[in-house]
Amino acid sequence: MSFRSEKFLIIAGYTLVSLIWGSTWLGIKIGLESVPPFFGVALRFSVALAILTVIFLFQKQHLPLTRKDILLYIQLGVCSYSLPFALVYWGEQYIPSSLASILFAFYPFVVVLFSHFILHGEAINIYKILGITSGFIGLLLIFGTDFDLSKANSHGMLAVIGSVILQGISLVLVKRHGKHIPPVAMNVGGMLVGLPIMFAIAVAVESFSAVRFDAKGILSILYLGTFGTVVTFVIYYWLLKRMQALFLSFISFITPILAVIFGKLVLDESLSPNIFSGAILVLGGIVIANGKDILSTFKNR
Repeated sequence: MSFRSEKFLIIAGYTLVSLIWGSTWLGIKIGLESVPPFFGVALRFSVALAILTVIFLFQKQHLPLTRKDILLYIQLGVCSYSLPFALVYWGEQYIPSSLASILFAFYPFVVVLFSHFILHGEAINIYKILGITSGFIGLLLIFGTDFDLSKANSHGMLAVIGSVILQGISLVLVKRHGKHIPPVAMNVGGMLVGLPIMFAIAVAVESFSAVRFDAKGILSILYLGTFGTVVTFVIYYWLLKRMQALFLSFISFITPILAVIFGKLVLDESLSPNIFSGAILVLGGIVIANGKDILSTFKNR
């Protein structure tokens, strides 16, 4: 397989997004010591939009501005870049991050449901159901002993679930209506809508005087803005044009496992004794969910 072939680029892009988003949990945790959550998101997106704008202008791209395109940018700004991040950051103030990871693993369930009704050729089948179930059980095996539901705040849980629903719907709608928009332009359009919303939320809820621009805060914002947002979202929407939405959503199964590993390596956090067996179930679920396509590949040889 050539390093320049599309198949190699898809595998490399999927791996890179998983690795980076797996590390962003650590970056967010470190950054919250210096920057309140909503301002952290707003500043992160400010860095991202600045970089994306430079790339956009350097490549001499244009921003499609038909009525449908503008509605897509509004949808991205509201359902992908502002409210979902605000809900997750707010929710994690009241529930353990392990519980948040489990709740966010409902993402593939949301994606497969809406894909079935909205996207042609992405109907629910037995392989997808078994694959999602296997991946979810794998995460429960890893994180299931780390939290007590009786102590969990219901509002925090609902916030994370709300984020999952918004992002799942947004992914499917972008898959259907955003095929003609280049990934960089799509992110610029979405963030031009989402960033003002995020700053409005931050100003309404938090005090800017609480922001400390020390080394931890600055490095966290820069890392999350460049790698955690620009690199990942551009690749993410590039991948969305080339694979089923459900397969892309399985990244939400992989990133919590990587987050545990990064937390152990950098902050010496405890490592779940079930991480390896759980990881096998997660990876097995990804393979099973694509079982129909894998079988078709072998039959065509």
